[in-house]
Amino acid sequence: MNDTAIEQEIQAKGLTAPRITPTELQANIASAHYFIASDAIQHQAAVHEHGQEGWYLGGTQLLTICVIQLRNGFTVTGESACASPENFDAEIGRKIARENAEQKVWPLMGYALKQQLHEAK
Repeated sequence: MNDTAIEQEIQAKGLTAPRITPTELQANIASAHYFIASDAIQHQAAVHEHGQEGWYLGGTQLLTICVIQLRNGFTVTGESACASPENFDAEIGRKIARENAEQKVWPLMGYALKQQLHEAK
């Protein structure tokens, strides 16, 4: 069940207490940035698979990372790793990495809301 389906069920049941909605979560994202891990590896640090100097990027070419910056400047990351190079698709990798990053935002926003409710008592 995805976030949209859960939100629809919450609304259908008339649950109206303070909560974080998918719309609020998206509005809290200031920016998202994507890269493939191999793009971030510096040439000097790369070692060939046979121990020789040079590039050996291996699975890092299949690892997509999403960095989400929230409105307050805090960042979270999500990742997507592809096991088979033949299945690697940059667009799908970005979607999965972003979804993984967004899932880390929910508890942060939930904590902030709970703190706000606590302080209002």
